[in-house]
Amino acid sequence: MIITDAHQHFWTRDVIVGLFQKLNVPLDDVKVLVRDFGPSDLKPILDKFGVRQTVVVQVNSTLANTHYFLNLADQNPWIGGVVGWVDLTDPKVGDTLDSIRHPKLVGIRHQWHDEPDPAWIVREDVLRGLREVAKRGLRYDLLVKPFNWEFLPRVAEAVPELQLVIDHIAKPNIAARQFDDWAAAMTAAARMPQMYCKVSGMITEADWQNWKPADLKPYIEKLIELFGPHRVMFGSDWPVCLLAGPYDQVFEAVQICLSGLREHEKAMVLGENARRFYGITVA
Repeated sequence: MIITDAHQHFWTRDVIVGLFQKLNVPLDDVKVLVRDFGPSDLKPILDKFGVRQTVVVQVNSTLANTHYFLNLADQNPWIGGVVGWVDLTDPKVGDTLDSIRHPKLVGIRHQWHDEPDPAWIVREDVLRGLREVAKRGLRYDLLVKPFNWEFLPRVAEAVPELQLVIDHIAKPNIAARQFDDWAAAMTAAARMPQMYCKVSGMITEADWQNWKPADLKPYIEKLIELFGPHRVMFGSDWPVCLLAGPYDQVFEAVQICLSGLREHEKAMVLGENARRFYGITVA
């Protein structure tokens, strides 16, 4: 089985401090994240668990962040793909996408859940940008919170040619056992044939100090039921996961929650789906 981690990040201390300050997040609440995190920090962990490659996902809404990740991907063959950022509302977004074209640029993401308008993704200027993303064979990561959920099927309907993936199982409040309304929203999203979902970012939506794999299992099992094992993909969300637990706890929890699947289905969730979705070849 070839394992691909479909969602992880890198950053410098300056970048992450600036981001937290912009979001009014007290640094004392996220001390473990306030440092540099680079490939040399992650590679030994990947080797320990037999993870062959990763997809690194944008952190900042800047082109500089995208170029930074593409440079890291050039230097580290195990970075299989980069999900970067562009301003989708820019009338010249197509030119921007052409200017950052790179063999390892596989997708685009924006912090939709930080936009004041919950329906931002279906604004006409944003949809125009998403169509430019689709024209270039790139994928789009959907970063959402509960107030965005109703718009997931709407964006899929508006841009049917664009392959989409929901990050972090759409961020239900696992600590508060938010399930029924989340399941209803995922049912609607899963009806869209080009919609995938990442099993990532779950432990940071659970009780940071007291979570256990059993807290995650109902959500993962529901996703497998709705999307099928062919449209769900594992992502660690490292190093953000460190707020609630190390990489090994995330990886082991997901494996426990997938224990009811057949081996070929586990192989899909743990790597094949990410590689197929993003068009990544094995290094």
